[in-house]
Amino acid sequence: MEKRKRKKIKLSKTQRFLLNFCAFGFLSGLIVFLLLLLYYSSDLPRPEKFTERRISQPTKIMDRTGETLLYTVFGEEKREIVFLEKIPDYLQKAIIAGEDKKFYRHFGIDIEGIIRAVLANFKLGKKAQGGSTIPQQLIRNTFLSPEKTIERKVREIILSIELDFRYSKDQILEWYLNQVPFGSNAYGIQAASQTFFSKKVEELSLAESAILASLVQAPSYLSPYGQHVDELLARKDYILDRMAEENYISKEEAENTKKEELTFAKPSTPIIAPHFVIYVKKYLIEKYGEEYLKTKGLTVYTTLDIELQKRAEESVTEGAERNQSFRAFNAALVAIDPKTGEILSMVGNKDKDYFAESEPPGCTPGENCLFEAQFNVATMGLRQPGSAFKPFVYATAFENGYSDNYIVIDEETNFGIWGGKPYIPQNYDGYFRGAVTLRSALAQSLNVPSVKVLVNLAGISNSVETAKKMGISTLREAEYYGPALVLGGGEVTLLDMVSAYSVFASQGLTKKITSVLKIEDNYGRIIEYHQPDPKRVISSETAELISSILSDNTARTPIFGANSSLYINDNISVKTGTTQFYNDAWTIGFNKDIVVGVWVGNNDNSSSYNQPGVVLATPIWRDFFQSVLDR
Repeated sequence: MEKRKRKKIKLSKTQRFLLNFCAFGFLSGLIVFLLLLLYYSSDLPRPEKFTERRISQPTKIMDRTGETLLYTVFGEEKREIVFLEKIPDYLQKAIIAGEDKKFYRHFGIDIEGIIRAVLANFKLGKKAQGGSTIPQQLIRNTFLSPEKTIERKVREIILSIELDFRYSKDQILEWYLNQVPFGSNAYGIQAASQTFFSKKVEELSLAESAILASLVQAPSYLSPYGQHVDELLARKDYILDRMAEENYISKEEAENTKKEELTFAKPSTPIIAPHFVIYVKKYLIEKYGEEYLKTKGLTVYTTLDIELQKRAEESVTEGAERNQSFRAFNAALVAIDPKTGEILSMVGNKDKDYFAESEPPGCTPGENCLFEAQFNVATMGLRQPGSAFKPFVYATAFENGYSDNYIVIDEETNFGIWGGKPYIPQNYDGYFRGAVTLRSALAQSLNVPSVKVLVNLAGISNSVETAKKMGISTLREAEYYGPALVLGGGEVTLLDMVSAYSVFASQGLTKKITSVLKIEDNYGRIIEYHQPDPKRVISSETAELISSILSDNTARTPIFGANSSLYINDNISVKTGTTQFYNDAWTIGFNKDIVVGVWVGNNDNSSSYNQPGVVLATPIWRDFFQSVLDR
């Protein structure tokens, strides 16, 4: 059979010209496109920089167990990195359904989505974003400017393709979920979860996950704290429908989830144990700098015992409320472990709300307020300690070789001219007892014998030096003080007083007082660790003698009574203090495991209604100390 000859198609001159023109145009366009790729990619940041880039992370201040977050120190971005395996699968799918449904099927860009966005932009007659995949959004938010230009879009596409080529989808998704902004300064899914629901990301429900996925589209506009909550909820329902369409959840599950009521966390900056936290933050800023704290993702394990802190706050609040009838409107408490120097609890004033209003209403802080919420009396309040200072003077006398059985005479005594007039101190009850031992004089807090101990047995200079060595950091030079020093003539802080009393509890050893157990960097490496560095400042015999006298209920009975609130058991030593005009009331007590100090008074240094420390401060101290023993 004769083969058929193929019919040769003859093109006209015009057709040949058009075909050649199209071929030339295609090749030229391809060359131009390749040249553009080379041009735009010449100075592009490499996608592998994701593995090198240090994302700004806040510092977390925790309790001693690491289970309770006390406060977060962040800059303009609240962020906490979380691994993908911690993020619920339905939350991952909600993000994908809302932002990039072809995420697992495309190669970094969605060509169909880009064409659709271009057509939509053409119809609108203006540039709109649209068509961006998760890799594109990640590249744009990380490396590129937000400007909407052809040049930036080309760069974005090139990097997105390269990113998708180099890394797994899961790695890209993890980076994205830790980078994307959700509004209210929350960057990343963990910060968003904590900001809007006060939950860790792994605790989120499906409905809550759909809300967070909805926020990505317009974080500010759709904010739960704004005026468009209805639109946010509508977007949430849309996300759930998209998840059902992609078979991530069933249609029934989507419909049931839509009906769930959602409760958003109140917009706030949570802070637990505020005065302690601010005290810790001040230390951290002084050592590491504020910018470092805001960006390097430190985890600070503090010394705070959260259960003791809660009990301390309750004791102080209840006691301060009772004391208002005596015109004493504020109180503070500090508890320290004498074996380590660790601060276990710190209540800087009666109200745990750091932003509470000052009292009385309309007062001027720092001038005439009886109570100021943001003033930490425990660390910032310079107050006179009254008789709570006496143990340092008696300890100095014992160090000089005197015993607790040494006799002094309790009688009216003129100690010379001080402050332009004769100094003739009186005892609290106005009576004199004649010959008394140093044990009785200290246990009963007798003033005249104590001044004699200061002037004749201990010495003002030596007593000041002893107090400084034990931890009182605010005293001036000895020449500034007269015989009234032993009655509390110097100004001190509550924290210093508790620190100094811890020397008695630890048999004469002082430890550096600390609020931090350890600090880890964002990789979990320890960069600071507290190790007690004990130093002997008084003999163990002197420390034990002071502890014995302050726990001797029989010796103090003539003044305080056998069943006073000072007595809990024979192993607890305690001393009160009251200033001359009842401006300050103190109680500090301890055993071998804990030292607790309480101050009561008013911020403006005004007087209470003539009530001593045993009435104002001791009930708060006893209530808290008893709760420690009951644990």
